[in-house]
Amino acid sequence: MTPKERITGALNGADRDATGKALQDTLVELVDLHLSAKQAHWNVVGRFFRDVHLQLDELVTTAREYADSVAERSAALGVPPDGRSGTVSGESNLPKLEAGWHADRDVVEYIVRCLETTIHRLRARIDETDKTDQVTQDLLIALAAKLEESHWMWQAQLAEG
Repeated sequence: MTPKERITGALNGADRDATGKALQDTLVELVDLHLSAKQAHWNVVGRFFRDVHLQLDELVTTAREYADSVAERSAALGVPPDGRSGTVSGESNLPKLEAGWHADRDVVEYIVRCLETTIHRLRARIDETDKTDQVTQDLLIALAAKLEESHWMWQAQLAEG
């Protein structure tokens, strides 16, 4: 038996391939999101440093936990997940964070953009997986709910009150 033949899932070839792509694309974005948020966490400065610093850790935890769930779902379907650094840097389309210190407001704006991008793409994947695997769709829906809540909380910091 080859390694490819060892892990099989309940989906047929076309549904497995489409679902596997949705999961892989989500995994890449979540890994990039958690790495970028951690980079921002280390380099944020400004009056609201502590609040932003702590909120970034919450986002990192969410992205890491869901990345693990997404990767394990992919593996359960017989599709090997790929979260290697080269894959993530080559395939993610999230906004890039420049090296160096970043003002707290700039970090908040950056995270809002990252979340908007991720949520937009995730919602398209939710629609796609409705046709191929509703178990995966449920996972993506739960992730979207969590990221949309986070998006709201990050956006609230930019509102003029």
